[in-house]
Amino acid sequence: MTFMMRVSGLRKTAVLGRVILASAILSLALAACGSSGSSDSYRTSPDYRAQSPGDAEQRETIFSQGGIGNINLFGSDKEGRDGAVAVNAFLWRASLDTLSFLPLASVDPFGGVIITEWYAPPETPEERFKVNVYILGRTLRADGLKVSVFRQTNDGTGRWNDAPVGADVSREFEDAVLTRARQLRLQAVAENG
Repeated sequence: MTFMMRVSGLRKTAVLGRVILASAILSLALAACGSSGSSDSYRTSPDYRAQSPGDAEQRETIFSQGGIGNINLFGSDKEGRDGAVAVNAFLWRASLDTLSFLPLASVDPFGGVIITEWYAPPETPEERFKVNVYILGRTLRADGLKVSVFRQTNDGTGRWNDAPVGADVSREFEDAVLTRARQLRLQAVAENG
């Protein structure tokens, strides 16, 4: 055999070895994604719902009760964590209630973002406001809400210029949303007995 044939054979062996090694690593990674081997491993999740194989007829699916046809946007538990909204349902609804006088530009219930259009109050048409609300979690807490208020003034030529907004404006808006969220939660608790 010539030297070139040996080198070529070594290259083929090295490539084949790499393919076999990559296949073995991929197989191990896929096996790690599978079952943990414990038949009760599904019970370690705090929010399991009939996940054992014997309870398949009771498992919630998109076609069962509470499925796609029966979406509850505002939750049913004490903290507003059930339903289709991925953030706290009471904060979400309270934010929409508080913003009801403003036109909405963008609403994302899964990300917890509400963005309004610019709004000029009839009393002061030379200034306009815009509000962004960010709901940061699934629990009803004061730090689960972030509100940003923007203000612009008209200079008389039709141009809108950014204007400062007092820090107390955002805080007052957050307080209004939190107060409404507490009212909604108390109302839900009273209704559910």
